[in-house]
Amino acid sequence: MTVSREIDDILQRGADGGRITPEEALLLYTDAPLHPLGEAADVVRRRRYPDGIVTYIIDRNINYTNVCVTACKFCAFYRAPKHREGWTHPTEEILRRCAEAVDLGATQVMLQGGHHPDYGVEYYEELFSSVKQAYPQLVIHSIGPSEILHMAKVSGVSLEEAITRIKAAGLDSIAGAGAEMLPERPRKAIAPLKESGERWCEVMALAHKLGVESTATMMMGTGETNAERIEHLRMIRDVQDQADAGGYGGFRSFIPWTYQPENNHLKGRTQATNLEYLRLIAVSRLFFATIPHLQASWLTTGKEVGQLALHMGVDDLGSIMLEENVISSAGARHRSNLHQLIEMIRSAGFVPAQRDTLYRHLRVHWTPADDPTDDRVVSHFSSIALPGGGVGGRRLPLVEAN
Repeated sequence: MTVSREIDDILQRGADGGRITPEEALLLYTDAPLHPLGEAADVVRRRRYPDGIVTYIIDRNINYTNVCVTACKFCAFYRAPKHREGWTHPTEEILRRCAEAVDLGATQVMLQGGHHPDYGVEYYEELFSSVKQAYPQLVIHSIGPSEILHMAKVSGVSLEEAITRIKAAGLDSIAGAGAEMLPERPRKAIAPLKESGERWCEVMALAHKLGVESTATMMMGTGETNAERIEHLRMIRDVQDQADAGGYGGFRSFIPWTYQPENNHLKGRTQATNLEYLRLIAVSRLFFATIPHLQASWLTTGKEVGQLALHMGVDDLGSIMLEENVISSAGARHRSNLHQLIEMIRSAGFVPAQRDTLYRHLRVHWTPADDPTDDRVVSHFSSIALPGGGVGGRRLPLVEAN
């Protein structure tokens, strides 16, 4: 069998919903012609979502502290303990930001921060319960396996107890944070103090078993090989296989994004191209047969690439993030407002719809007459870089849509 015939057979099997192996996924990623690869992924998306709807969500990323002991080389956000630029927001400031988010139509908050040396399970219990008590309508889709491991260590409790307690306090869903690159070699190169990729997967599998679903992510472009990128996908699929076998929820979506090179120790020595990103998007849609959703990261790749991804298997454009500090601190400068995001979807030939965390449609914009009219719904780049924003409880200015 020729390589071309082999690729055609794999693409057809993947488009039909069949399972492809990691070795086959690597072959597709490196050798499959771009247009047939994208077409096969698009077939999967159209079969799953024949109504042609592409979703988005309104949420806010709220960082409670930038103090962190992990010191990841790609991170421009963290500050070491006792650093003069370290900060922690009081609960009152976090609740104020939640109130702004609710006023702008947000349905979800992502509470994330550094691995503060003093923050154990008790801190997160108080944080989540305070948000839930004040704003029960907000879904708390927050933290990740790294934070869970850290809080359990600080408090001296088991992972199961930590997850059970923060779930009871109000955590609804776990973000895919901290995945970066899961294979051992690249992970040690960029985050030597962080838990192993295998440990990250173990925490996710346990959370799923305990009834807390999540998303999965991948940061590409820090020097990993093509084979390591596919190995990352394999590790995530193995966790999803456990959830499928157990009959409980696992990963709702997969969200790959590209490393941003500013203000961090890696300094852009390696980066993923837009073509590499789009090829990975398409392969991911074929590889993850039972992870229902695939999200494009327009924040890191730009709106044009995000729109292209809609024709390569993507069914979700993610968030109008009313606040985002971590990736923006590393150089992500792409911004949008709600009208632009809806137009990105519609002009690509799809029907825009606002969703919630569970991907249920809240508002479907079948025609422009159905579009929202609130011009205040605008994404920020790093709020801590805006005058008066982010530190010491000062008010975060909501920028105008224009």
